[in-house]
Amino acid sequence: MSPVPFSGEPGAGRAQPSWSTGSWLPPRRHDRSGRRFTAGLAAGATALVTLAVLAVAVLTSGNSPGTGAGSLPWPAEGQTSVVVEGIGAHGALGTRGERTPVPIASVTKVMTAYVILRDRPLHTGEDGPLVTVDRTAANESVSGVESSVPVREGMRLSERQLLELLLIPSGNNIARLLARWNAGSQEAFVTKMNRAARDLGMRHTTYTGASGIEPTTTSTSADQLRLARRVMRDEVFRTIVAMPSTTVPGVPGTIRNTNTLLGTASVIGLKTGSSTPAGGALMWAATASDKDGRDRLILGVVLHQRAGTDPRQGLRAALATSHALIEGVRRWLSTTSPGTR
Repeated sequence: MSPVPFSGEPGAGRAQPSWSTGSWLPPRRHDRSGRRFTAGLAAGATALVTLAVLAVAVLTSGNSPGTGAGSLPWPAEGQTSVVVEGIGAHGALGTRGERTPVPIASVTKVMTAYVILRDRPLHTGEDGPLVTVDRTAANESVSGVESSVPVREGMRLSERQLLELLLIPSGNNIARLLARWNAGSQEAFVTKMNRAARDLGMRHTTYTGASGIEPTTTSTSADQLRLARRVMRDEVFRTIVAMPSTTVPGVPGTIRNTNTLLGTASVIGLKTGSSTPAGGALMWAATASDKDGRDRLILGVVLHQRAGTDPRQGLRAALATSHALIEGVRRWLSTTSPGTR
């Protein structure tokens, strides 16, 4: 079957250590449709390392200095933050570029998913409660100006299915449906999002909607990295963002992940974003081995790539710069022993 057309955003290998226990998980799982997809990395962040370095270009005054990671291929525009789990003693963030809050587009949906899973936790294998698709979500599914998922009024979809439709094809109408289901209105849900951001120490972040379509939803790469580190502790979230595609009964076709880096450079997630004000954005997760052969989790956020251009052009830039940076970090890590700064 052909992929479902979505407006707006274009559409592993070894076992990985557990976040909380250090145990090893099989590298792949089966979803309900029988498709195989890379399981999300399970590991508890206890110590992270600064990866920020000075590149050849002149850096702005807000950048973190390098601490032995060498010359990484940082994006030449926008802002970027990266961490590697388990290296070094303090877990400081590495950031390149300006630290002024910028629109983040559909990267917003990571916080939407975080609040939903915080309030209605799911365990592995659980689908969660059923949610009825309302008229608003159905009407919004035919939008030609934003990323949406075709759903019908009265459909009954599980929390797990809605989270897949939120994170994989980046459905804006699904984000707002989940907000209404959780808090009664999108406005009330946004209050929860901002409260969660404050609790996570995201001091330069403002959410004004659940989907990210509003250019008034702004953040920094460093703040979004804080969120990535927290939400990747949730196994259900990890498995969803690692899925290259899914199928949901009642939704036509195979639903493709907007994150086309999945399956390359050991990428196991996370979430794309694109709009004219935001440009291209990507929150990403990948794995790599250090010099001693121990697997590490790498997390990064790239924002404001080609802002002001066509969203597809911005997203292509975010994907390309992220891919180059991930490969650079993986090469650097292959020469670095545990505990090295």
